[in-house]
Amino acid sequence: MEVFLKTDRDLLLNGMNEQYITYDEFKKMDIRIGTIKEIEPIPETDKLLRCQIDFNEKKEDGTNKLRQIISGIHEYYPDFEKLIGKQVLYIINLEPRKIKGFESNGMLMAVGDDKPIFLIPETEVTSGSKVR
Repeated sequence: MEVFLKTDRDLLLNGMNEQYITYDEFKKMDIRIGTIKEIEPIPETDKLLRCQIDFNEKKEDGTNKLRQIISGIHEYYPDFEKLIGKQVLYIINLEPRKIKGFESNGMLMAVGDDKPIFLIPETEVTSGSKVR
């Protein structure tokens, strides 16, 4: 006997998607907290911001290495300079992608229907802290 907690109709009405991934697939995602260190608009776009994010990565000489991530949040954050210093959740092991000529090395994670709301730690954590 099979017991279903949610019907297909319930899942559709609640906006849930039944395309599951395995736990092993989920473990492949490298999700970390990054601290926004620099941010600037990408010329000739209304939505894109070029962000330099600290994930506590080091260059060969031991100095801090920032990771560039392009995010389409400018229209929601016209005072984008206020984002400097915020700790935000990112996926950092996506294949690099060129966006308007700039390489993006990760993806900002946010929620919300109208405006993206950042997923942030309850208290400050070390940049590069991994979701577990």
